[in-house]
This record gives sequence, C-alpha cells and structure tokens, in this order.
Amino acid sequence: MRFGERLQARREELGISRAELAEQLEVSPSAVSNYEKSISFPKETVLLRLFDALKMEPNMLFRDSYHGVQPVYSQRERKLLERYRSLPAVGRDTLDSLAEALCAYRDEMEQARPDREERLIPLYCSPAAAGYAAPVMGEDYDLIPAGEDVPAGAEFAVRIQGDSMAPLIADGSVVYVNRDPMKAGDVGIFCVDGAMVCKQYYKDPLGMVYLLSLNRQRADADVVLPESSGRSLVCFGRVMMRGQPVPGKV
Repeated sequence: MRFGERLQARREELGISRAELAEQLEVSPSAVSNYEKSISFPKETVLLRLFDALKMEPNMLFRDSYHGVQPVYSQRERKLLERYRSLPAVGRDTLDSLAEALCAYRDEMEQARPDREERLIPLYCSPAAAGYAAPVMGEDYDLIPAGEDVPAGAEFAVRIQGDSMAPLIADGSVVYVNRDPMKAGDVGIFCVDGAMVCKQYYKDPLGMVYLLSLNRQRADADVVLPESSGRSLVCFGRVMMRGQPVPGKV
C-alpha cells in the first residue's frame, strides 16, 4: 500500500472527512485529495501536522516505502503487543503457549503438504531431422520429467537424428525447445514443405530465409527459401542454447 492509499485508509478509519483533515492541516480539500492520489506530496510543515491529525507515527504512514533498521508494525500488531504487555505474567505465559501451539500446528501442516507435482514435458519420439525429413509434433511422444537438467521455460523436447548440426547437437541427442520468437542466429525446429529439420535461422533484408547446418561438411543439407519461392515454412520452436553458435566454428 502506497503513502497516499495508507493516508486515505487511516483518515477513513478515524471517520475524518477530507474537508476536516484539510482544516487541521491548513490546506485545501483538493490538496488532501492530491496527497491521497499520490499526485503531490505534503510539505514538511504539513507532514508534521498530518502525523498529529491521523495519530500515526512516520513509520506507520511510510510503511512499504521506507525500510528502517527497526521493525515496522501494523496498527493491529501494535495493539496486540500493547495488550500482551498489559497482561500479568500468567496471561503472557498463556499467550506464549498458545502461540507455540499454533506455530507447531503450522509446521506440521507444512510438512504434511504433498511435494509439488513434478512438471512433465513431451519428448517427441519421431526425431526432428538434422538435415533429413522425419515426422514430428504428432502423437508420438513420451512425457519426461522437467528436472534440474532441463532449462527453465522448456516446453517440449525433441530427439535429433542426423549429423548436420554436429558436434554441438550430436546425432541422437535431445534438445529442449520453447516458443520464444526466433531471432537471426537462433537454432530452431522447422517444418519445410512437410519435412522437419533442426537448423540455424537467418533472414536477410530482402526476405530470403536461410536454414543452415552448423556442420559445414553437411552444407548440402542447408535450406534456402526466397520470399517468392512459394514453399511452406513453419517454425515449431527455438532450441534453447547458450549464445548463438557460428556455423563451422563449433
């Protein structure tokens, strides 16, 4: 809650109208309205009168905005602390025992809470061809756990077939894929005229699309698509990799 929201909440809690508060602060009602909407902030002299008018300490009014060394308590917490201190020793002992019992119950409930459900992602069993045609994205998949070795944000995995992306992506290895927008230099899973390929993506200013093999000994597996080629191109996702590899330099 911001300063203005806290000011308004406290004014309403005390049953003071804006006009009444304005009179105590020696400002106009519109100025109070601006304070509450965070349009403007009271001057130092007005601020001091504001603390008195709202019967609040600065730490309470600026809570969530100012982080001091000392702890900041809400009005409810302060009242509870005052009541606790006003009790005789036997009363304080009773409250201590109750608090300990409630905390123990909380800890038991947290321990009994079932572990977070394991996240699963599909691993497509029909591999995306690294330079070869192969079906993918159908029903042919297994669900695998997205453990610590799986990059955060991975939406599915694909097993690669072929050596055109070696050695960075070896034949038979698994790559993890998300659906982030493709940028020049990203490696992705593409469907070209119905054939699935794993390639590095580039597009020049004239609209020519290049799907390149990282293994330049397999340049025969490159795919070049002029804008007017009429061929179909669909990107299924971006392979999650560190940095953008340079063809022939991996």
